[in-house]
Amino acid sequence: MGWYFSPQSRSELIVELIAPQETERASTQVIAHTLRGNVLWSVVEVTAKVAGVHRDLAPGHSLRYIRCDLLERSGGQWGYKPLDESMHPYYYTCPLSYLDMAPVQSPEWRESVRVHHARRRTSAPLVTVLTA
Repeated sequence: MGWYFSPQSRSELIVELIAPQETERASTQVIAHTLRGNVLWSVVEVTAKVAGVHRDLAPGHSLRYIRCDLLERSGGQWGYKPLDESMHPYYYTCPLSYLDMAPVQSPEWRESVRVHHARRRTSAPLVTVLTA
């Protein structure tokens, strides 16, 4: 997938990306989201209205997935590149809690996310608080 740019501000773009969406085929709702730099992480729930929305999704049923939207400014416009877990995004700052909110699509990517967070925890500097 490519990049999608529009003349809106960064904050307007983020509001649009996390807003509920309705089409004749499906509805989507962002269950959780967080912004890490210019990477917007979301857990999205899709509910099919008709057959064929997704191979594992019957009409009236829902599924959740982890989405990663890369944000970038170019030529005075803000844009995004949508990715999801199945695309193995090489951005491992996905919140750990999101892994429990959606079925696994890429065990390898999830393991990379866990390793990233484990390294961050072990490399965090120790802070000593002195009391009088």
